[in-house]
Amino acid sequence: MADTSANGSPAATGGDAVTGGFEALSLVPKAVGRQSMKDFKSDQEVRWCPGCGDYAILAAVQGFLPELGLARENIVFVSGIGCSSRFPYYMNTYGMHSIHGRAPAIATGLAASRSDLSVWVVTGDGDALSIGGNHLIHALRRNVNLKILLFNNRIYGLTKGQYSPTSEVGKITKSTPMGSLDAPFNPLSLAIGAEAGFVARTVDSDRKHLTSVLREAAAHPGTALVEIYQNCNIFNDGAFDVIKDRARAEEAVIRLEHGQPVRFGADGRRGVVRDRATGDLRVVDVTPANEGDLLVHDAHAASPTTAFALSRLADPDTLHHTPIGVLRSVRRPVYDAQMNDQLDTAVRDRGEGDLAALLAGTDTWTVTG
Repeated sequence: MADTSANGSPAATGGDAVTGGFEALSLVPKAVGRQSMKDFKSDQEVRWCPGCGDYAILAAVQGFLPELGLARENIVFVSGIGCSSRFPYYMNTYGMHSIHGRAPAIATGLAASRSDLSVWVVTGDGDALSIGGNHLIHALRRNVNLKILLFNNRIYGLTKGQYSPTSEVGKITKSTPMGSLDAPFNPLSLAIGAEAGFVARTVDSDRKHLTSVLREAAAHPGTALVEIYQNCNIFNDGAFDVIKDRARAEEAVIRLEHGQPVRFGADGRRGVVRDRATGDLRVVDVTPANEGDLLVHDAHAASPTTAFALSRLADPDTLHHTPIGVLRSVRRPVYDAQMNDQLDTAVRDRGEGDLAALLAGTDTWTVTG
């Protein structure tokens, strides 16, 4: 069993799958012998634009998977449509390049019917939040045992630079020459609103942070959504410069750590407190007078209220006060485990059943001329 906190939530420690640190993968067969990053590289030519952030994410995933110690034939990557959705071609695992927005539905079928698989969804902000929005929210609320990597570059890259559901208001693109009028989705707020048990954000160029978030997502039983800010250097270059440039990121990025006060900036001079009048979260300059009021991050809090408030801190235009890390990691009943329990109970109480008899049962009609 995985380590747990006092309230029964998985501790954010990761661990080795063989030693039981990844409880969510306990039914997946283990690899024979040690694995390396090379084992997860396919023989396909990687065909993204030079400099694309997808390369960094691919390398991080390929470098992280050996930690799980799983048989490669029991790992599946399912994608939809978009630049990110070429991902399965480049993984030396099973995979499926599916249809636009439907990757969570296909992955749900796999995870629900095959508890011996580690199922990952790779999607983009357009694929997941536009045509695929319905499938995404239902996978999250059901809490199927799958991991969703949402590459967010705030643009449609594959179709050459139209605005996406996460593009900021006023965004000038080929499809919005006078500026976008749409209010953008906040993927983390959407996920928390859909009762997702695990919600996190990371950045393509921060390999260490990205790997640590992947580790925690893999350990989580149920659906884990990881938003990854990913630079599209052709159609939206520099969209995340403020959180990637070391000098500016210190003042813009809030690195969340469970159990630690939420502080950021040079020497932790800024912090997050709860406004006593409104209950909202706000950023303050830390002083001896208010230091005791700083919010202590609790990723395992049963209520999603504070996690949602944290997800709303970032300014959608400037990205100032952007939280990264695990916002929420709580235990919820896992859909596929519950479904399999129901099936076992039905077989025990009613027998194996007869599909032909069911199809030709009493609830049928004969239509005559």
